[in-house]
Amino acid sequence: MRSLLFVPGDSRKKLDKALASGADVLLIDLEDSVDVTAKEEARRVTSAFVAEHRAKTDRPRLYVRVNGLTTGLTDADLDGVMPAAPDGVVLPKTVGGADAAHLGAKLAVREAEYGLEDGATRILAIATENAAGVFALGTFAGASHRLMGIAWGGEDLSADLGAEANRGEDGAYTDPYRLARSLTLLGAAAAGVDAVDSVFTNFRDMAGLEAECRQARRDGFVAKMAIHPAQVPVINEAFTPSADAIARAQAVIEAFKAHPGAGVVGVNGEMLDRPHLLRAERLLGRAGRI
Repeated sequence: MRSLLFVPGDSRKKLDKALASGADVLLIDLEDSVDVTAKEEARRVTSAFVAEHRAKTDRPRLYVRVNGLTTGLTDADLDGVMPAAPDGVVLPKTVGGADAAHLGAKLAVREAEYGLEDGATRILAIATENAAGVFALGTFAGASHRLMGIAWGGEDLSADLGAEANRGEDGAYTDPYRLARSLTLLGAAAAGVDAVDSVFTNFRDMAGLEAECRQARRDGFVAKMAIHPAQVPVINEAFTPSADAIARAQAVIEAFKAHPGAGVVGVNGEMLDRPHLLRAERLLGRAGRI
C-alpha cells in the first residue's frame, strides 16, 4: 500500500475513473465530500460499485470512509455498504483505540449477519482530526486486530483548533500540525500498524507533493492519501523502494545470515546492528507487498 485515493461515494463517474488511476486503495467517501441530502444515494452507489468489483483480482483495495461515530450516521453507512463486503472501513475523527474497538464490534456484527469472513474487514483510522484524537494517539496498541493503519489529517484539525491556516508562508506545516504528524508516526509504530501521511491539497503542485512524499518516506510513513488521480503516480513512485534500496536491504540481511548470533556486522565498510536489520526486513516486506 502506497497510495490511497479519496473518491466521492455518490459519483459513479468518478468511481469508474478512479479504478484506472493506479491507486493501491480507493477511499470511497460517504463523509465530507457527500452532502447530507445525498448520503443515502451515496450508500447505494458505493454498495453497487463495491459489489460489482469485489471479486475481481486486478483492482485496488476498496475501503469506505463512513461518517464518524458521533454523527449518528455510522450505522446507516455500515448497513448500506457491508453487504457488498468492502475490504476495509475508514473511520474519520477517531479518538484513540476505544473508537477503533467500537467500530470493530459493529463490523463483527455485520460480518456475521451478512455471512462474511470474521475479521476480514480492516480498519484505517484517521486519528488527528480533532485535539482529543491527538491526545489519544498512544492508545491504539491492542485495540483491534482489524486495525491496519493510522492516518493523520491537518484540515479538520485546523478547524477544531480555530486556526487561520495550517501551513506557513513557506508551504510547510506549522508547529501544531507537525506535532500531530509526528505523534501519528509514533502511535502507528507503537500499535504495529502502517503510518499513512495526510493529503497534499494543492493538486497542481506536483513538485511540492513529491517533496512532501520524500519527507514522509524518510521519517517512516509508508503511504500517502491523495485527493486527485493526478497525484497517484507521484505518490506511488515516491513510496516504491528503489532498486538500490532493495539491494542494500538484501545485503544487510545476507550479512546477518552469514554471521548468526552477531550483534554487529560490516556491510560496505559500515558497521550495522540489529535495528538496521529490522529496517531492512521491513523495506523488503513493503517491496514484496507492492
